[in-house]
Parts: sequence; structure tokens; C-alpha cells
Amino acid sequence: MRSFVCLMILFLALATAVANPQEEARTMPDSRVREAIELMTGFAESTELSSERPQRRYLWTDAFAVCNFLGLSRATGEKRYTEQALRLVDRVHHTLGRHRADDSRAGWISGLNERAGEAHPTRGGLRIGKELPERSPDQSFDERLEWDRDGQYFHYLTKWMHALDQLTRSTGNPQFNAWAQELAEAAHHAFTYLPSAGGPRRMYWKMSIDLKRPLVSSMGQHDPLDAYITYIQLQSTAAGLPQAGNGPRLNDEIRQAKAMIAADDLRTTDPLGIGGLLMDAYRLEQLLKQGSMADLHLLEAMLEAALKGLKYYAASGELQLPAEHRLAFRELGLAIGLQAVRLMGEAASRDPIQPHTADGVRLRLHKLVRLRLRELMQYVPLGERIESFWRDPEHRQSLAWSEHRDINEVMLATSLVPEGFLALPPML
Repeated sequence: MRSFVCLMILFLALATAVANPQEEARTMPDSRVREAIELMTGFAESTELSSERPQRRYLWTDAFAVCNFLGLSRATGEKRYTEQALRLVDRVHHTLGRHRADDSRAGWISGLNERAGEAHPTRGGLRIGKELPERSPDQSFDERLEWDRDGQYFHYLTKWMHALDQLTRSTGNPQFNAWAQELAEAAHHAFTYLPSAGGPRRMYWKMSIDLKRPLVSSMGQHDPLDAYITYIQLQSTAAGLPQAGNGPRLNDEIRQAKAMIAADDLRTTDPLGIGGLLMDAYRLEQLLKQGSMADLHLLEAMLEAALKGLKYYAASGELQLPAEHRLAFRELGLAIGLQAVRLMGEAASRDPIQPHTADGVRLRLHKLVRLRLRELMQYVPLGERIESFWRDPEHRQSLAWSEHRDINEVMLATSLVPEGFLALPPML
């Protein structure tokens, strides 16, 4: 795989070298882009991204970071940021796709040999990247310790699927989408199960590194929803490629994920959860516009649930607390979700639909988004308020910020330049 990534980076470097210099310098970064560049440069340095030293990789943060680099490449016209995204993918696969240095096991966590593992680095899933080793079968469950133990989270894996897919949509190379589909297939089959006592299919929240045993058996509230939308995105991308990729087709996985969604129980008061609903809603809206056969009624349920959660959260007073009592990355997740609302609003203004020319699905989608946007748009200033608070250097001096510096900085960069993560470039 490293030779593949090196070839991709070389190709981008050559493309940049022969590009029109005026085109390369066509955009002078504004203050938001400059700040995002500074944050992402610091992240790359602090996590050893560009060095051969031991990596400090964490799957959630790295997934957003890949998308951020792609967004910066689009915003500035500089291919070096796409090169950073490619390098980060390579580092993640060779760190989180392999066993820990302190593990008695070695090699790819999939169990594949070196050659096969290089060709299929996601087939065994990817570790979270937590500091402590995973809980062994003979260790008792400790809820506090479990947060710091390694393993695999489904909702982290879907973020990585999205990041890989964004690389295919940005570069046109089908390999990243194929890896994302292989990850989807492996994760779905490991995390989902039919209860022995009967009843509908469910999902584990956390699995062991080798995907052979559950570490936390409860099901994440939005995991089936995230799975459904992500699988549809991967399938939509593959269908738009000039030549069919070599990844699995995910038809059964899409059907099973959809059946697990409790559309009437999506509401949450957690800011990161609300933000996740809004991010997923924007992805679903874009996929529908791009011709996907996704569930339009589900989009309505998601927007309604997010609106109810926003009303509660806005009145809770949590944003009145001092920095040391707040978790920036959770709040910034909401700020990113509200950026998705803003982008939906801008798209609706640019794309007025005439009732006599629109097909039934597109007309209903337009009316639905317009209706909900009137209510959701009033909360966009809430996201701006969160972002402004954490852009203040004084608030980033708190212990609460420094303890989670990497994820906080990457999430803030996403909020500042959100298109890399949120916008799905159409397949041409």
C-alpha cells in the first residue's frame, strides 16, 4: 500500500508542477482558512504525521483530519494538502490496522499476511487508538477504564469509511472507496448480530481489536443510522466511477442497517449527537439530490429530532459554563452540524425549484428542507457562538482543552472550513 500512496503523492506533485501558476495562486486564504491551516499544521507536527517516528494516531480525529486536508486543498488550490491526506491514510492503516506494540500479537489485525494486508488494510477493521490495551477476556468490566482502553468503535469506523470515500470523490481513484467498502463489510458482519432470544438484529457498541468478542454490548443510538447513510454513500460513489471498483456491493448491509433504525427515537440532547444528526442529514440530502434511492422520510425524522434536541440544548445553559467545565470537541461537533444547516440553506437559495419542472421526489425534498430550515437556521448563530468561544486563545489555555488538544484542534479546523468533511463532491 505504501508504494500505492507514494505513487499517488508523486502524481499530485507532478500535476502541481505543470499547473498554471496563476491557477495555483487563484485563491488568497481568508482568516478562517489561515487559522484552519495553522491548526492542521500543528496537528501534523504534534502527531508525527510527516516523520518516521512512532505515530500518535486516533481514528476519529484522523478521519476528520483527512477531510480537512482535502477541504484545504480545495480552498487554496494547493495539492500539498491532498498529499497530507494521502500520507495520513497510509499512517493510519499502518498503525491502527496493525496490532499494538505492547500486544503479544503482531502484524495486521485482520490476520492477513503482509502482502495481502497491504492490499486490503481495512479488512480487519481499525483500532480506536486508545492509550490502554483492550480489556482481556479474564478482566472484569470497569466503566471508567473502558473509555481509555483500545478496541474498535463502529461509529469511528464509519467516519473512516467517509474519509476514504471523500478521497475517491476528490481524486477519482477507486481504491479508497473499495477499501471503505471492505471496511463496511467487515465491521457490519462483526458488530451486528441476531439476539439468541429472538427479536430484530442489533449492534454492539464496542468490539475487541480482532473483532471476535464484544467489549460493550449496548447499541449506540445513532449507529444504525450512521451505517445506513454511510453504506449508501459508498455505494453511490462506486456506481459513479467510470469503471466498477473491486469492493463489495453492500446491498444486504444497507437493508439490515435500515431495519435497525428507530426513526421515532433519534432525539438526543448531547451536542455531539445533535451535530452528528445534522451532518448525516446533510449527507443524506446531498445523496438524494445526486440520485440515490435513499429514504426521504428518514431525512424528515432526522431534522425533526435535531430540532427538538437543539431547543433543549439551547435552553440548558451549558454554554454559560467556563472553559474548564466544557468539552470543546463535543460542542464543536454541534458547530459543524450547524455549518451543515448553513450549507443546506445556501444550496436551497441557489437552487430554486419550479413545481412544474421538478420530479415528485425532488419537489418533496425541496419543500421539506425549506420548511425545516426556517426553524433550524435560527440556531446557526449558536454554532458561531461555540466556534468564537474556542477560537479565543485564552479559552484554549484550560486543562479541558489541552487534555484533548488533537481532537479539539481538528474539530475546530473542521468548523472553520467544513466543506472538506460535509460536502460530497458529485461523481462525474
